[in-house]
Amino acid sequence: MTPKTTTTVAAIAVAAALSAAIPADAADTIPQNQSVKNVVLVHGAFADGSGWRGVYDNLTKRGYRVTIVQNPLTSLEDDVAATKRALERQDGPVILVGHSWGGTVITEAGIDAKVAGLVYVSALSPDAGETTAQQYEGFAPASEFVIETTRDGFGYVSPEKFKAGFAHDVSDADVAFMRDAQVPINMSAFGTKLENAAWRTKPSWAVIATEDKAFDQAMLIHMAERIKAKITKVSASHALFMTQPKVVADTIDQAARSNRHSGFPNRLIADS
Repeated sequence: MTPKTTTTVAAIAVAAALSAAIPADAADTIPQNQSVKNVVLVHGAFADGSGWRGVYDNLTKRGYRVTIVQNPLTSLEDDVAATKRALERQDGPVILVGHSWGGTVITEAGIDAKVAGLVYVSALSPDAGETTAQQYEGFAPASEFVIETTRDGFGYVSPEKFKAGFAHDVSDADVAFMRDAQVPINMSAFGTKLENAAWRTKPSWAVIATEDKAFDQAMLIHMAERIKAKITKVSASHALFMTQPKVVADTIDQAARSNRHSGFPNRLIADS
């Protein structure tokens, strides 16, 4: 691990600690006979997987086996490959979760037979044949979420706009650390067409941050309704995967508990 990578992991972990997951009560512990006990978490752009720490702690206390993907953010293909590697390591059906850009990744990777359901955390959800960039068309621009692009095509959130656009509900000190430890994304990934849309065949849930400045609220609602997701709203910034771990974990738990599976790795069915 390079010094830069270490700094990035530490940066997001510090922010996650601001809102530690509420310990699961005994009543929240999953039953031994529950079919879906595995969760795979996929982070978005400008961050890394350690931002999921609060969600991880909450779910593992309930008895889930949680795996966190570390996306290279170099292309959609590379991020999907990283997610598929995580899915291959699971010993049973999985709830696949994505934040922001991670939603595009789980939409493509989620066709895996092990995936029982999808959870979108203020996340993108293109259809097959669409690009991520197309999802923004027709919606108000995110004026407080400004991306600066390097000469080699990688994007960072503008330092001056980072708190307002990404994490306004995080302390100034921790936002500064997150801002300076960003993981850039290859901007060409937003122009890559998806080959598959897992939400067309898998049940979906969506957690939407009502104070998210990275996306127009109408855009988030439109995407969630198009995929027929069960929607939960929470007052939070785009960093809700760090600042609202219990809400996110509760939704993942709901998705896992409402799924029953018939003859793994065959078709997975959601209870109505």
